[in-house]
Amino acid sequence: MFIDTHCHIHEADFPLSIDETLSDAKDAGVDTIICVGTSEASSRAALTFATSHQYCWASIGVHPHDTKDGYANIESLAHSSQKIVAIGEIGLDYFYTNSPKDVQIKALEDQIKVAVAHDLPIIFHVRDAFDDFWPIFNKYPGIRGELHSFTDTKANLDIALEKGLYIGVNGISTFTKDEAHKEMFDSIPLDRLLLETDAPFLTPIPFRGKVNQPAYVRNIAEYHAKRRGISLIEIASATTANAKKLFAI
Repeated sequence: MFIDTHCHIHEADFPLSIDETLSDAKDAGVDTIICVGTSEASSRAALTFATSHQYCWASIGVHPHDTKDGYANIESLAHSSQKIVAIGEIGLDYFYTNSPKDVQIKALEDQIKVAVAHDLPIIFHVRDAFDDFWPIFNKYPGIRGELHSFTDTKANLDIALEKGLYIGVNGISTFTKDEAHKEMFDSIPLDRLLLETDAPFLTPIPFRGKVNQPAYVRNIAEYHAKRRGISLIEIASATTANAKKLFAI
């Protein structure tokens, strides 16, 4: 019924029992999970985890924060398994600049080329960097993907939609107090909306203060169904169809 399109439960420091986490997800109707890599080691772990769990899939890539530590092995890893459904999360993050901007930019372009070579969608992480991101995106016509954890402006949302991107929405959307952000989330077309937890981070209401987990995708869906005045089944059906189409799962 639901797909968590972005989480990190494969990481060694994930603080909850994996068996209980997967059982809770199933009980909540979350029957498919994408584990997303943030470094070379994290990407290998995501693939190992997905290979060991039937309804889990992997995305491989190096987060902009970690690009300074290398990303060359993503190319070889991309050849290794049909459990890989995307390249990501990759992108630009100028809020912290844990890696220099020029390193981030080169890593983004190089990893986009991996996605193109393997005909995979891309999970983009972009924060305070759209002025540099859009010109890079435009250099690669035909690429497809999503903006993960999107919390930017309506103007950048409109550009993303025009370019055919999907929009990943997580717990932030349930607890933000920014009215402009609330209106922006409400305006995302149903046929472009993806649900994600980013577990163990960004826990949605009503579970703030607890460790996030894939089961809470249902609560994010309930929140947005109520905001939009539609049924839970309608938002579940739409977002599941979107995820299946983008990630071919």
